[in-house]
Amino acid sequence: MAYHVYILSCASNTAIYIGSTQDLPQRLEQHRSGAGGTHTAKYRIRKLVHLETYGTRAEALERERKLKRWRRAWKNDLIAAANPGWRDLSMERSFL
Repeated sequence: MAYHVYILSCASNTAIYIGSTQDLPQRLEQHRSGAGGTHTAKYRIRKLVHLETYGTRAEALERERKLKRWRRAWKNDLIAAANPGWRDLSMERSFL
């Protein structure tokens, strides 16, 4: 089973959220409906801008913890390296 570490962004890319899950489509729906947490609801963080997949839950959780400790500029660089336009990856045909 795959585990995902993801970064969501608001429409203006000024606020982000980092999380991990085994069921990414369900988790994205929770965030978009406002049930994903107060931070994502308050700042309307709904756009999937970065995704990494791991084979074990432990690997995904470790990566999530590391990313959360990074400086914001490093997170921006990580996103921009693979997704320069910060487009919503969940809207692409190749999504999962």
